[in-house]
Amino acid sequence: MATTRVISDEELLRLPKDGNKYELVDGGLRVSPAGWAHERVVARLMGRVSVWVEARGLGDVLGSNALYVLPGGNKRAPDLSFVVAGRLDGAAGSAWLALAPDLAVEVVSPNDSARQLLDTVGEYLGAGVRLVWVIDPERRSAAAYRSPTDVREIGPGGSLDGDDVLPGFVCSLSEIVGEPTAAQ
Repeated sequence: MATTRVISDEELLRLPKDGNKYELVDGGLRVSPAGWAHERVVARLMGRVSVWVEARGLGDVLGSNALYVLPGGNKRAPDLSFVVAGRLDGAAGSAWLALAPDLAVEVVSPNDSARQLLDTVGEYLGAGVRLVWVIDPERRSAAAYRSPTDVREIGPGGSLDGDDVLPGFVCSLSEIVGEPTAAQ
């Protein structure tokens, strides 16, 4: 949920490291307490993507503490992001990254609205993100966006595919969100 008070970059830097994800969107602070189920999905995917990327020297995998400054001025923190090798050169010591990642991943949190998610995806794509994955742990589904109109829906038996962003990377969605239980 966004606040009505505009906060400064200095205030953003001083926010507590309390497990919440903080973003600066349209001048207001957006806080997303994600919860353990969300974090489990992020951790599972982070492990698989990191191993793939490191083994091939493809670039850098970052978590939700990496804030990207997008062209409209918003500072977004994908749950997981990937940046192709060499694009982060010279960024050491920077509080924020003034570039768009090549892959941005958002895991749906209990408080996320569909409108917020679509706005975020649109902003990523407009900034030059080449691939956006939105993973919904509750529905055990995902969507892969290449553009606002090029969307691949991924059902419970499907797989995340890195396409040309993470060449050769494929991971079944069930490995990330878990198998459905008898009650589901």
